[in-house]
This record gives sequence, structure tokens and C-alpha cells, in this order.
Amino acid sequence: MQKRPETLGEIIKTARDKSDLTVEELTARVGISERYLYRIENEGKVPTFEVLKKIVRELAIYPEKPVKDSEVEDLVHMLYSCDDRSLKIIRATVKAALESQTEKE
Repeated sequence: MQKRPETLGEIIKTARDKSDLTVEELTARVGISERYLYRIENEGKVPTFEVLKKIVRELAIYPEKPVKDSEVEDLVHMLYSCDDRSLKIIRATVKAALESQTEKE
């Protein structure tokens, strides 16, 4: 069974691989340096909202179920305002919710 990506960097790297895009191709499309993308994918660097939005669009990373874009953007904006403790709580909550969905399926 394949491990599900857990970090933002892992999600981006997995989506880039599935899209058959090289680091060079994605960075050219998004307008960032290769080093910056490597830091996002491998070192846990959190991109700016604008860069993240461009990456998501280029790699077609979208929720499986339709959700209003404004709701997702609002949620992302709120997450950027959270401190480390709050992010850990949110991550654990989301992870538990996803695991409970998997158990029901």
C-alpha cells in the first residue's frame, strides 16, 4: 500500500511527479527559483499564498469533492494566521477526520 503524502511539500512533489513535470518546468511556469521549490518540497518551507495558488493551479491539485474556491481560500488565509500550537491541533483534527472517512469506505 502506498503511503499518502502528509506534508505540503510531499503533496506538491507527488502531484508534480504525477504531472510529469520537472522542477525546472514547474518553476518556469510558476515564476520561482528551483531552490525555492526544493525548499518547499523537501525542507518544509511554506510558500506565500500567491505562490501556493499558482502551484495548485499548475499541478491541478484540487479537492476530490467540489468546494467553493472562496471557502478554500478563506480556510488557507485563516491557517496562515495560526500559531504552531494551533496548526498542530488543526492538523491532528483533519487527519482524524480523514482517517474516519477511510474507515467508513
